[in-house]
Amino acid sequence: MRNYILKRLGQMIPVLILVSIIIFFVMRLLPGDPISLMLAGAEGGAISAERRAELAESMGLNDPLIVQYFDWITSALRGDLGESIRMRESVSKLIGEFFASTFELSLVGLFFSLSIGLSTGIIAALKKDSWFDFLSMGLAYVGISMPIFWLGLVLILAFSFEVKWFPSAGGEGLRSLVLPGLTLGLSSAGLISRLTRSSLIEILNEDYIRTARSKGLKEQAVVMGHAMKNAMIPVVTMVGLQFGGMMAGAVVTETVFSRPGLGKVLVNGVLWMDYPLVQGIILFLAVVYMSTNLLVDISYCFIDPRIRYS
Repeated sequence: MRNYILKRLGQMIPVLILVSIIIFFVMRLLPGDPISLMLAGAEGGAISAERRAELAESMGLNDPLIVQYFDWITSALRGDLGESIRMRESVSKLIGEFFASTFELSLVGLFFSLSIGLSTGIIAALKKDSWFDFLSMGLAYVGISMPIFWLGLVLILAFSFEVKWFPSAGGEGLRSLVLPGLTLGLSSAGLISRLTRSSLIEILNEDYIRTARSKGLKEQAVVMGHAMKNAMIPVVTMVGLQFGGMMAGAVVTETVFSRPGLGKVLVNGVLWMDYPLVQGIILFLAVVYMSTNLLVDISYCFIDPRIRYS
């Protein structure tokens, strides 16, 4: 197991290097001038050529791009992601402040995703070709197809403006998490529901399941004690991918619901042309995403004792 984990950690390094290269140079391709945007916000638009040149030099923006990249990546390897151009704070500090809100939202989204996806998928598999099967899989298609921003606006209109059950914006209290969590979780619920159904149907047709039934075991014991454990392996893989994607995909949800989190900060960073802030957040999210996938792979050993990593 230890050798496997070390190997996987080693494989993460070239991926992170590639991510860092892509985001660094893509940010430089965007039109705009971060110095002008920073001074326009801080000094009311009074921008002099001398002031611009002074700041650009102090931030290293006058250096060749390749020099800027290596300065940034070597600092990142030491744990220093730089300082936000606009907010004038450490990027690492900002990530620490706002990540908790994004992680909290992702957990709520995962809760809705698993609650809806697993329950509908299991029932659809056990009632294959019934009206519930066709209805739930049809709704799963709808959930997968709906854009997150559109779904969020519909939920705000229905549950904030019409029935006034939940707040439409903000990040205070559990009630403010319901609508953004549901928005984030419904799309993943459709994927998990379909995968759970197909995986469980396949397992229920295996010989050892027929043997368990022939021994007189109750259907609940056959499904929960024998079938579910094997059926859950591909579902766990999907859940891990979806949870990592939720933290990255919270950008849209946090913007729609005006929640304080990494997603909203990332959008503002792009609008402000805040190179260190955007680069640091995306690199951090890439690490979180790959670490989540590694934990999912390790969990296979606990789900199925036959799986061993050498």
